[in-house]
Amino acid sequence: MKKIEAVVFDWAGTMIDYGCFAPLEAFLEVFKRHEVEITIEEAREPMGMLKIEHIRALLKMPRIQREWKKAHGSKPTEHDVAKLNDEFESSLFCILEDFTTPIPGAVELSERLRNRNIKIGSTTGYTKKMMEIVAPKAKEKGYLPDCYFTADDVKAGRPYPWMCYRNAMELDVFPMNRIIKVGDTVTDMQEGKNAGMWTVGVILGSSEMGLSEEAEKNMDQKELKIKMEEVRSRLEEAGANFVVDRISDLDQVINQLEQQ
Repeated sequence: MKKIEAVVFDWAGTMIDYGCFAPLEAFLEVFKRHEVEITIEEAREPMGMLKIEHIRALLKMPRIQREWKKAHGSKPTEHDVAKLNDEFESSLFCILEDFTTPIPGAVELSERLRNRNIKIGSTTGYTKKMMEIVAPKAKEKGYLPDCYFTADDVKAGRPYPWMCYRNAMELDVFPMNRIIKVGDTVTDMQEGKNAGMWTVGVILGSSEMGLSEEAEKNMDQKELKIKMEEVRSRLEEAGANFVVDRISDLDQVINQLEQQ
């Protein structure tokens, strides 16, 4: 029997949407609308969480909380969280289908996995309604996993392992160490480790890296390497068993695990 029977991928920043820009743009826009400027680094820090949890995490950041109080006279409340989330979803739905292009190498990787009889699952920080846009559009462009689960399908999203367990049930794979979880954020790594899976982080194209393909190509190579190592360290600290430069490098990890 093969040692690896399935791979569970994240979506944005891992298999589609190079640099994970769709949610970033929406977060920046919504907070600005409420007279609070958040930085790109702040917006990306909780990336991978269910989006309403992402908003809660942002509003708990001391600097953002101070700016909110300065603009609105009081600390943010759950009512504010709900309002921001509604506006965020409205903004995101307007642009979401434009950010469903597979990351270079992702489609070819999924084909290689199927040729090896390795099943493909997925988890996401997007809601089920968002995935009703994302999944069909990504399919049109060549990528569709065997199944996907969102936080709407379970009791809680990342870093809890419940979405991964649903994948294992649907794909009929057990024990969990026969599955690899692949993602581009700290919460992806935590989710995979909490589920008892092999966990692999991806650097290029990731939210942690936060660069477009063009920006990467134009960056000084020494500076790019330094930034890549910073991302590698964060993913390893979050529990990644392996960190690959590109999604297309995953085969090497599988080969290594099969040979152990």
